[in-house]
Amino acid sequence: MTRAVGLFLQGMGVLALVVVVAGVWFVFSAADGFGARSKPSAVETLIARRVRLASIPARARSMTNPVVDDAATLASAKAHYADHCAICHAADGSGVTPIGSAIYPPAPDMRDERTQSLTDGEIFFIIENGIRFTGMPGWGHAESGNADDSWQLVHLIRRLPGFTADEVDALRSMMPRSAHAHEGGADHHAPKPGAASHHHDEPEAAPHSHGTDAS
Repeated sequence: MTRAVGLFLQGMGVLALVVVVAGVWFVFSAADGFGARSKPSAVETLIARRVRLASIPARARSMTNPVVDDAATLASAKAHYADHCAICHAADGSGVTPIGSAIYPPAPDMRDERTQSLTDGEIFFIIENGIRFTGMPGWGHAESGNADDSWQLVHLIRRLPGFTADEVDALRSMMPRSAHAHEGGADHHAPKPGAASHHHDEPEAAPHSHGTDAS
């Protein structure tokens, strides 16, 4: 048997295994349907993360943020986030909102390491281009060519893990009135990753924003 034939058979074996695993997953998933309210399985979560990473070109990973991280940038980013992003991602970045929790897959907790470990360029690319087969839209500025808003949001996302309750409340107060009224639990704050969990009768909601998985 030649080496080429051996590699071909090995590849076919791997493909067959993938098909079998996918078939088993489909059968078990079909029993409960494919509604958006179902919690993603471990397989789906793994695939989604792989797809997210694969969707980001190598050139984007090495991009550096050209926007200065100062008080003016942060103020502008907060206003933009409150108006466009928080309805899905929540004022504190937890993703615990009526919309963020209902889309499939759910909005990620952007304070978590899985988002914070992304490079600035990767987060920027996700904001600008969105992620296919998820609720994350692309907010790119193809017509104007001005991407400053997205880069400002990258700075804000980096700060989310350190936001205090007062900072979250201040950002929440900047949200559109309709979105703020839809929150329900305006005084509730979702626990940060690794923090002790506190149960609330109603999840925190938030307004709509510019858009990262980093999901």
